[in-house]
Amino acid sequence: MGNCIPRLRRTRGEAMVTSRDVARLAGVSQATVSRVLSSSSKLSPDTVAKVRAAVETLGYVPHAGAQAMKTRRTRTVGVVVNDLTNPFYPEILDEVTRELDAAGYRVVIWNAGGDSHVDALAAIRERAVDGVVFTTATEESPELQAAIEQNSPIVLINRIVEGLNCDQVASENVAGGAAVADYLAAHDRTTAALIGGTDRASTSRDRCTGFLNRMAEHGYPVPADLQFGGDFSHDRAVRIVDELLQQDPRPMAVFCVNDYMAFGALDALRKNGLSAPADCWVIGYDDVDMASWESFGLTTVRQPSREMARVGVRMLLDRLQKPDLPAQQVRFPGRLIHRRSA
Repeated sequence: MGNCIPRLRRTRGEAMVTSRDVARLAGVSQATVSRVLSSSSKLSPDTVAKVRAAVETLGYVPHAGAQAMKTRRTRTVGVVVNDLTNPFYPEILDEVTRELDAAGYRVVIWNAGGDSHVDALAAIRERAVDGVVFTTATEESPELQAAIEQNSPIVLINRIVEGLNCDQVASENVAGGAAVADYLAAHDRTTAALIGGTDRASTSRDRCTGFLNRMAEHGYPVPADLQFGGDFSHDRAVRIVDELLQQDPRPMAVFCVNDYMAFGALDALRKNGLSAPADCWVIGYDDVDMASWESFGLTTVRQPSREMARVGVRMLLDRLQKPDLPAQQVRFPGRLIHRRSA
């Protein structure tokens, strides 16, 4: 189609290409050009093809600021993540950005923590983004509270904040924690340590609750001195397991509420000349890609993180089109994946 459109000749010093030039070359109105560039579905394929060909021929680049003023849309979505050293977040982020890019949206990424929330707050306040995806929200999250106050379209992926009127996607974390307890009890692992994350995160709270309650139901309650809080970090897990290995007897298993800490538990065992499962079982949660690597062979609870991301993005895009949709809460079941570490 593009070969049928003559190229407009411009000389050095002429003004930049405008939508008027595109409209003239394609033989349509400027309004039609705008509708094509905003991905309107109420256009014939032939019209869309002519406009796209004219855009390519002229090298036209729409002015994002002007489009935002006309449509009150920036075609930009903010994504709040946390601790990109944890392989779980890059996997979520990869799928979120892939889905948003396919829908024609640009992505601004904020790494929660430190002073990074200042930029997020400013963008939300100034309406510089059309919506926000949170992968690490807690009740105290300043970015989340600001987005709520600004009535921004919001979706939470991986975390649930009860009572919050927005779309939320997560896995069945209580059931996942209980599945780990069932597995340990079935194999007579009667003493187990628990390494949790922060109590402010629903993921940690729910996984710990499911695990502790089910272990108690099996008649193997986890004593307080084998329950550890933390910050979801690899290094803290290493330190905790170092201490556990000094106990006599050692716990028979360690359940970490994410894989990143479970990798730390495995490293601590190696550092002390021990291994899993020979000396202590180790189980994680998430099933990030690294968990299946031969060097780890981590038994873990798989949550479908990429599917969760896809569903979350779709919920956000639907809300951008229909702001009055009722908020949804979607939970995906997890599955215990058996590997060498347990």
